Amino acid sequence: MNRRLALFPETTALAATPAGEALTIAACDLHVLADRFGTPLYLYDAATLDAALGTYLQALAEFYPGDAGITYAGKAFLCTAIAQWAARSGLWVDCTGEGELAIARAAGVPRAQILVHGVNKSAQDLAAAVAHAGTLVVDNLTELERLADLWRQHQRPFPELWLRFRPGLAVDTHAYTQTGQQDSKFGLEEEELRQAAALCRRAGLPLTGLHFHQGSKFRDPAPLGAALARTLDLAQALGLGPIWTLSPGGGWAVAYHENDLPHPPIEVYVQAIARQVRTGCQLRGLTLPHLRLEPGRSLIARAGVALYRVGAVKHSAGRRWLLIDGGLADNPRPALYGARYSALPVRNPLRPPLGPAWLAGPYCESGDVLIEGLALPDINAGELVAVPVSGAYQLSMSSNYDGARRPAVLWLEGGSAHPIQVRESLEDLIRRDRPLPTTAA
Repeated sequence: MNRRLALFPETTALAATPAGEALTIAACDLHVLADRFGTPLYLYDAATLDAALGTYLQALAEFYPGDAGITYAGKAFLCTAIAQWAARSGLWVDCTGEGELAIARAAGVPRAQILVHGVNKSAQDLAAAVAHAGTLVVDNLTELERLADLWRQHQRPFPELWLRFRPGLAVDTHAYTQTGQQDSKFGLEEEELRQAAALCRRAGLPLTGLHFHQGSKFRDPAPLGAALARTLDLAQALGLGPIWTLSPGGGWAVAYHENDLPHPPIEVYVQAIARQVRTGCQLRGLTLPHLRLEPGRSLIARAGVALYRVGAVKHSAGRRWLLIDGGLADNPRPALYGARYSALPVRNPLRPPLGPAWLAGPYCESGDVLIEGLALPDINAGELVAVPVSGAYQLSMSSNYDGARRPAVLWLEGGSAHPIQVRESLEDLIRRDRPLPTTAA
């Protein structure tokens, strides 16, 4: 297979057309979808999403002898339909704050399958979590004191509480996506965590687990070992068990560019964690915890494809510019931390390259460059370009910059395309606005 095609969803194929070959996904004609729903357009392939989940579940069943489960990290991309997919697949849904919790509730996710994260939860976030979540991850002592007040007010049922540990160790990834280092804003250092556990005991709060997260988009599971050891030491010191939960978060990488292939195997990640937890618990005399992984990117990123239409082709001193109708507003990741993508034209995608091209959007920023120096064929205005591995941390970070309207999102399955988010309208852009007050004559 062409290496660039290996980045696309599993159902991607080349179909014969009068104009030559064309990319299809889940047997859907991408030109028809773009003409009907407009561009930019985001596509999610159900089969690829299901396959990634199946790999996680099979690996857990093979390598971990204890109870285990998957929580979908909603921050990767969450809407009603994705939350429904997670719930019907038996996953928990990780919600950050009141907003994502509202989406999960609208999707009908049962309380027991809702987990709430957040580094600075507001009073409204905490109240919503107490009312509707099955599990809440405590980030700091101030938050825990507020929860103790809610507990004393006899609001029942109350979510189970996990304490988020800051292990002082990061994984090899961009500085902006590291979360476990000593000076991270996330979680509790060891002494704070011990204080939090003591407060839980005094107040009778339902402390049932420990959580940590070291970073996102890493390919080597080895650095997880030291953090797992420190967390198991804490579990032993705190006397957790015999029934308790351990969550090492998520963050496993996917390949975004053909030079990053192959995709990092999910099995390697799961096996490394399972082995460390098994041996670590045995050494410390701990019962095996309920092991709960929290993948987002490695579940959904490859399932997503972004479609753009080229509006113009320009040439500067040393660059061929393909000016597309999206970019910074629907995908700020390249501008935020240098994320690198690939792309193919939808029509005759395997034609020989003409040379490097720079794909840039219409927004008023020089940093609105989606892809730099990618070998592409001669592409003309009006053609469609497909950007693979677009399923995570793009739409969830999207904005209305320069009055951009966030794109439609389609769920592709069995040859059919079903809208799961409609394109924002001009009316949507001004729905929140109110006019200036009238002044007296």
